[in-house]
Amino acid sequence: MSTADPHRVILTGENPFIRLAATDGAENTTDASFWRVLFSPAGPGNVLYIKSELTDEETRIYSDNIAMARWLQDTIQGNLNAATADTSIPVIDAEFTKEGDPAYFWTERITSEMDDITMTWFDLGDPLLIHTEPGVPADRKWGVCTVLIPAMGTRLTVNGMQAQGQAWPREREGRAFSTCALAFSESWTEQR
Repeated sequence: MSTADPHRVILTGENPFIRLAATDGAENTTDASFWRVLFSPAGPGNVLYIKSELTDEETRIYSDNIAMARWLQDTIQGNLNAATADTSIPVIDAEFTKEGDPAYFWTERITSEMDDITMTWFDLGDPLLIHTEPGVPADRKWGVCTVLIPAMGTRLTVNGMQAQGQAWPREREGRAFSTCALAFSESWTEQR
């Protein structure tokens, strides 16, 4: 039995996310998907896709590699969240920094000419290693192998204003999970 995944690797990096809601099961008040990409067909870089009351309910995209941001819209990110697939949404040039220890907390900071955004995850749970194949489920063209670390505590701010809502507990594969999580060591694959 081979230990090598038979599929073509198209991306590797990180994809932490924050999905906040006012009450459990309600529509998200904030939906933020952050990517730190080390390898992709459009090169490395960082990108944040965010929609929140802090962005006037509009989807905004911040990146330091517009080609990579657009490639993600046309592929993985656009499939995960159709609202982010619209390539007419402007990409705002930004700088990205990180700090923390994923055993305790993690913070991503996104700085553009107009906005200063911080995303922090804390009250972290046990990591889960998830591995799916391309085509499972049937509507997902790509497979993924990732380490998900659920976060019951999060804070997202835009220009000092904190997003409303909170993380909510979930279960995944019989394990404690959350609507917010760190996603590290993430690699996406497609069939050869």
